[in-house]
Amino acid sequence: MADTMFVKEAAELWNISERRVSTLCKEGKIQGAEKQGKSWLIPADVEKPADGRVKSGLYKKSARPVNLPLPIGVSDYRLASSEYYYVDKTMMIKDFIDERPMVSLFTRPRRFGKTLNMDMLRTFFEKTDEDTSVYFRDKKIWTCGKKYRDYQGKYPVIFVTFKDIKFNTWEETLDAIKAIFSKEAARHIELQTSDKCNEYEKESFENLLSGNVNEVELSGALLTLSSMLHKHHGVAPVIIIDEYDIPIQQGHMEGYYDQVILFMRNLFSGGLKDNKHLSYGFLTGILRVAKESIFSGLNNLTIHSVLDNKYSSYFGFTCEEVKEMAAYYGVPDKYGELCEWYDGYRFGNTEIFNPWSVINYFNNECEPRAFWQSTGSNDIIGEIIAEADEEIYEKLTSLIKGETFITYIDTGVIYPQIKTNPATIYSFLLVAGYLKAIKTTLSFNGDFMCEVALPNREISLVYHKEILQQLDNIIPQPTAISIQEAIFSGDRKKLQKQIQTLLTQSVSSFDTAGENFYHGFMLGLCALLGGSFISSNRESGDGRYDIQLKPMNKNLPGILIELKAEKDCTEEQLKKLSETALQQIINKKYDTELVAAGVETIYKYGVAFSGKKVEITVG
Repeated sequence: MADTMFVKEAAELWNISERRVSTLCKEGKIQGAEKQGKSWLIPADVEKPADGRVKSGLYKKSARPVNLPLPIGVSDYRLASSEYYYVDKTMMIKDFIDERPMVSLFTRPRRFGKTLNMDMLRTFFEKTDEDTSVYFRDKKIWTCGKKYRDYQGKYPVIFVTFKDIKFNTWEETLDAIKAIFSKEAARHIELQTSDKCNEYEKESFENLLSGNVNEVELSGALLTLSSMLHKHHGVAPVIIIDEYDIPIQQGHMEGYYDQVILFMRNLFSGGLKDNKHLSYGFLTGILRVAKESIFSGLNNLTIHSVLDNKYSSYFGFTCEEVKEMAAYYGVPDKYGELCEWYDGYRFGNTEIFNPWSVINYFNNECEPRAFWQSTGSNDIIGEIIAEADEEIYEKLTSLIKGETFITYIDTGVIYPQIKTNPATIYSFLLVAGYLKAIKTTLSFNGDFMCEVALPNREISLVYHKEILQQLDNIIPQPTAISIQEAIFSGDRKKLQKQIQTLLTQSVSSFDTAGENFYHGFMLGLCALLGGSFISSNRESGDGRYDIQLKPMNKNLPGILIELKAEKDCTEEQLKKLSETALQQIINKKYDTELVAAGVETIYKYGVAFSGKKVEITVG
């Protein structure tokens, strides 16, 4: 038989006695087990049979097992895999060993499991005094055979994460990076007294350990550590760098972009380019940052972006993983709601759920919210909207209406391009998790043409609250308060007056704007209502409304808004247009969802625009 194991190996793998394995073979409970002579041969990939024996004389039929806690914010693999509900991603290790690329870069949105996966790789490969195989013996990788198990615990590992490097100046950033490498040097304190390393190397190590290094010396930290570890252990180390582009993003926002780019280029060149003291390298980030030559000359670099099929199922949760999770926590009927809110991402050809939001959904007693939006800074998104012209703004608001469009995608987008090249906006939104690619076609230059859309309801809310609310920067506070009061009370005249004032005082784009532009404008106004409402646009009754504000408190009114826009309308034409919009709400029963939710008071607004003129009809 190909790829088999003996009873002793199976006993070690499954952490049970050899006698028990033999008994299971005799009872026919190990699928594919065959006896040859006096020995049993067992398929290496067979799963451990369930133990149906009663282990206590106190068998309680009604006893209900206690569910494992949810790993909210847990990025330590040992902890996550042994004490929490863990979605097994260890087959990523098998795929890597089968392919064995020298240096791998994985780009994914924030909170999609990058740090946890990197710590999984660290725990698997790292040579330690502790037997870390215990953290994998019940995982999928361990059933793949001796070939893969032999890699476990064989390499020294350099592990650094830049996920918390978010400072206002380059000096502060440099000090933080010094602290990171000092901490990593302390993990390898054996190098301090190694008889395999020379005095010059030990001096460099001491400086790194104490943080007494200048910028040039610090940029050589990966090379210094990898060289010494190779000499000491006789095995070249694995280098893992998590969230490498966080300092780059921060540098862009705070004005030290060129300095951080130069540093990172030198750091990676020494540690990853033609480094004979490197076994394998792994990096994660949101962006590839290719055009800045950070990875200049790295002909050993393999990139896995959100558009690539390889490794596509290992970041985020797959459909089957979410179904299993819902069943485990006793709510299989919630799968549809999970799909609506947190599904919809596509990495390569794999459908993916947002793992952070799924975990928080179960932890929040299955009450759906936009959990992802509060997990990190979206300053770049604000910058995108600030630079958006009318065409871009119209496209972004069309997405919220459920529409799609085709755009050029460059997965090597860099931060400064956001200001100089508007086409990069959609590339950034895609790789950062704010868009999904429905269809992808390879373009002539190696980049992509993609049909893009919003992934799910959560991201739609993120657009409402974090993107479109950028409008509140141009809305005076008294005006904002008046608009809120008017919307809450159904005061048509007051609302029309305040919106008219904004249109008159705002940018000239309103002279030629289309319906999508006004749609975004109104969503921005609705965002002023804060956390009192859930805004959406989807089907209700016999059609799809433009904007619905569903109150979190049933004592508040529900709000439906239908928009119309035409150029060069007279006052009479504009009034009729607003009446038509209101009648559409009534005729197509857009209030069906709100009524079903028990909302007693529902305000219906027909809003018509023409240039800088507005007319509102309330029902």
